[in-house]
Amino acid sequence: MDKGPIYDATSIQVLKGLEAVRRRPAMYIGDTGSRGLHHLVFEVVDNSVDEALAGYCDRVEVTLYADGSVTVEDTGRGIPVDLHPTEKRPGVEVVMTTLHAGGKFDQKTYKVAGGLHGVGVSVVNALSEWCEVEVSRGGKIYFQRYERGKPTCLLKEVGKRKRSGTKVSFLPDGKIFKQRGFNFDLLSQKLMELAFLNGGVRFEIKEESSGKSQTYEYQGGIVQFVKYLNEDREPLYSKPAYISGEREGVWVEVAIQYNHSYMEDIFTYVNNIHTVEGGTHLAGFKAALTKTINSYAQRNNLLKNGSPALVGEDTREGIAAVLSVKVANPQFEGQTKTKLGNGEVKGIVESVMGEGLNQHFEENPSVAKLIVEKCLSAARSREAAKRARELTRRKTALDSSGLPGKLADCSIQDPSLTEIYLVEGDSAGGSAKQGRDRRFQAILPLRGKILNVEKARLDKILKNEEIRAIVTALGTGIGTDEFSPEKVRYGKVIIMTDADVDGSHIRTLLLTFFYRYMRELMELGHVYIAQPPLYRIKKGKQISYAYSDEEKEGILKRLGQDGVQIQRYKGLGEMNPEQLWQTTMNPETRTLLQISLMDALLADKIFSVLMGSKVEPRKQFIEENARFVRNLDV
Repeated sequence: MDKGPIYDATSIQVLKGLEAVRRRPAMYIGDTGSRGLHHLVFEVVDNSVDEALAGYCDRVEVTLYADGSVTVEDTGRGIPVDLHPTEKRPGVEVVMTTLHAGGKFDQKTYKVAGGLHGVGVSVVNALSEWCEVEVSRGGKIYFQRYERGKPTCLLKEVGKRKRSGTKVSFLPDGKIFKQRGFNFDLLSQKLMELAFLNGGVRFEIKEESSGKSQTYEYQGGIVQFVKYLNEDREPLYSKPAYISGEREGVWVEVAIQYNHSYMEDIFTYVNNIHTVEGGTHLAGFKAALTKTINSYAQRNNLLKNGSPALVGEDTREGIAAVLSVKVANPQFEGQTKTKLGNGEVKGIVESVMGEGLNQHFEENPSVAKLIVEKCLSAARSREAAKRARELTRRKTALDSSGLPGKLADCSIQDPSLTEIYLVEGDSAGGSAKQGRDRRFQAILPLRGKILNVEKARLDKILKNEEIRAIVTALGTGIGTDEFSPEKVRYGKVIIMTDADVDGSHIRTLLLTFFYRYMRELMELGHVYIAQPPLYRIKKGKQISYAYSDEEKEGILKRLGQDGVQIQRYKGLGEMNPEQLWQTTMNPETRTLLQISLMDALLADKIFSVLMGSKVEPRKQFIEENARFVRNLDV
C-alpha cells in the first residue's frame, strides 16, 4: 500500500471537545468493567496499527506494570508536535485532549484506519489518573504529562533520538474502574490476532510482575492464521487457499482451509477491527462460497442428477476461514458497532472471492473434490437434522405446554424477570425445585453428561435427550435456519453443577454447546455459572459458608478452631432445599459468574483444545493452566 502525503499538524482536524467522557465513559468504551478497561489498551494499540497500515510502523510493544499502568510504544512517524493552525497548540496536545481530533477523517494522511472515530487516545487520556506521551520525531524526543485528561505541563523537548515513534503510558482512573488489573492472556491474544492480520509487523507484550512475555510476527499473514485455527483439528488437506484482490479501492484478503470437524469458524475483519456481528463483507463471502462450490460440483458431475443444490450451511461445515478487508469509509452498525454496513462491499468481496476460489479449484482438483464430498455429507446430515427437529416438535406438542416433562417452570412469563437453572442430577434437581422461588425460577434437571457437540453433527446432537430438553425449554430453536436468541424464555440461563471433576466436565460440555450453537446467548450476557459453596462451617448456632479454601481459612481464623464443625460438600445433592436456596439460588446472597466473550478467538481456541479430538493440545493446555484452577476435587 502506497505511503500517504506528509503527516504534520495541518493533517489534524478538530471536530469537538471532550467534556462528556469522564461523566459518561460507557458511551465511549462500552462499560467500566473488564471489557472497557482492556478497551483502553486496544484504542492506543489501534493507533499504532494504523501507522503500520500506512506503511510506517514495523513494531508495537505493550508493557504491563505492577502498579496497574501500561505502556504502548511503536515505531511509527510519531504524533505531530508542531503548532496546530487553528488551535495554536502542539498537534500532540490537541490529539491527546480533544475528542474527534485526528488525521483519519480526510483520507489523505491515512487511506484506511481502524481507529476511525478519532476518540481513541483522547478517551484513554480522559479516563486515566495520569497519562504520559513521548514522541520521537525529527531527531528529537518530546514529552507531555496529563492528569485526568488535562495537561500538567507544556510539551517539552527532553532528548534526541534518530528513530521516530510514539510512546503512550497511562494508569486507568480508580474513580472510573473498580478493577484495574489487566489480563495478560487476553491482551496477548489480541496482539497475536493483529500480527496475523498485519504480516511482517512485530508485536511484543511483557508483564513486569510475572515476567511473562510474548512476541508475535507472521510473514505468512492470514494463511498462518488459518493454520492456527486448525492447529487442534485434522485438516482435510495440507495447504490453505489464499485469495486476494482489490476493487474500487477496497482490498480483500481471504484464507480458507477445511477440516474434519463439523464446526464453522469464519473470522472477519475490517481495517483490523474484528467484526463479530459480520456484515456485508461476510454476506459476500458466503454467497461466493456457496455459488462457486455448486458451480464446480455441477461442471464436474459431482452432484447426482436431480439432486438439489447445496445450501450455505452445507458449504461451511468444517471450514476455517479468515476474511480481512480494508475499506476507506467503513460504516459500522449492530449492537456492538462491529457489523459492516457498506452495501458496495458485498459485491466486491463476492467478485474477488468467487474468481479466486474458482481458480484455486481448477488448479487443485483433488482438494476441490474433497471439499465437495464433505459438503454433500453435510447436506445429508442437514436433512437428517431437519427430520430430528420435526420429531422433537411433534413429541413436545403431545404435552399441552409443549415443554419438557421434567421442567419445573416459573409462573412469571416476562424473560427479563425470569431465570432457569440447568441442574446436574435428579437429586440436586429435586432440592432446587423445593428450594426455589417458583415465581421467577425454573428448574431443569439434567441426567448424566450431555453429548460433546465438538465431535458431532447436528442430527446426532438432536438425538441427545438432554440437549433436546434444553433447546425446548429455552424456546430459541437450534440450527442456522431456526435459532432466534430473542425468543429465549428466560433472561438468565444458569448452569449449576457439583464442584468436582464430573461437575466441571458437565459444565464444560454445556458451555461448549452454548458457544457452538447458541453463541448469541453468551454474547448478550444470558449465560451464567452458579457458584455453590465448598464448605459449611458451624460453631454453636452460627453457620457460615465458604466458596474457596482461602475463604474457609479466613472464617476459621475469625471463629477460632474450638468447637467448629466443617462439612465439605461433594455435591449439590448433599444440601437440603433451604441450604441450596440460601447459598446458591437466593439473589440476595448467591454468587453468579456471568459468561462473557471478550475475545471470540480465545474462546474458540479453548473449546477446540478442551473438547476436540486431539489429545496432545488438551494435555498441554491442562498442564499449563492447572495452577490457575481452584476448587478442583480430585
